[in-house]
Amino acid sequence: MPADYYESDRAAAEYLLFHYGGADRSNFPVRCVAQLEAGRLPAPARALDLGCAVGRSSFELARFCGEVVGIDASARFIAIARQLQKKGTFPFQSVEEGALTRSRRAVVPGGIDRRRVRFERGDAMNLPRSLGLFDVILLANLIDRLSDPRKCLDSLPLLLRPGGQLLVTSPWSWLVEYTPRRCWLGGFRRKGRPVKTFDTLRQILSPHFRLVRRRDLPFLIREHARKFQLGFADASLWVRKED
Repeated sequence: MPADYYESDRAAAEYLLFHYGGADRSNFPVRCVAQLEAGRLPAPARALDLGCAVGRSSFELARFCGEVVGIDASARFIAIARQLQKKGTFPFQSVEEGALTRSRRAVVPGGIDRRRVRFERGDAMNLPRSLGLFDVILLANLIDRLSDPRKCLDSLPLLLRPGGQLLVTSPWSWLVEYTPRRCWLGGFRRKGRPVKTFDTLRQILSPHFRLVRRRDLPFLIREHARKFQLGFADASLWVRKED
């Protein structure tokens, strides 16, 4: 997949369908946010959505968080998310077959205060401390698309308040197009033994976070009318320990 895929019309259409309806009947962004223990958060809570793409999970976080910051590396995704935040809708074309397309419209669900959300372009591996502290951090299907995922994970304790919740989901689809082999967290053998990504994730997070639960979350990404990608994200919820 080309490096500029996430700036393309194709990627925008796929993610708009993935986030706002039609392609993924499982409502993956909604079910990701549902893994959080919203009733245990302070009011008003601050949330950080890293790898927010076109913003659906950020808007879902705004149902119970007073402020949500959505960050993504894609300028195209952030521009679309900002339009959705401003107007509540965004028109686009999805591929049906070959060069044939269909007009669609993404719509932010009613009952969400979009004023609580802001979107910024940024690098999940180089987050500024000026962002402040958060009560929730979401990394939905981001880790295996970073060139240095450990650098991102190492920064999280500095951004999350003690008692705050961290949700990480990923199908662990390691590809050298995104992550150099030396930076993979798993999916290889070391001294003849398999290295599993979640074991490495737990090793990195355990000094600062307590694992609450772990489960599989299926998702479906539409490429065109007759082709879909089925995946199963490894979803784990963590709570920041007291220093």
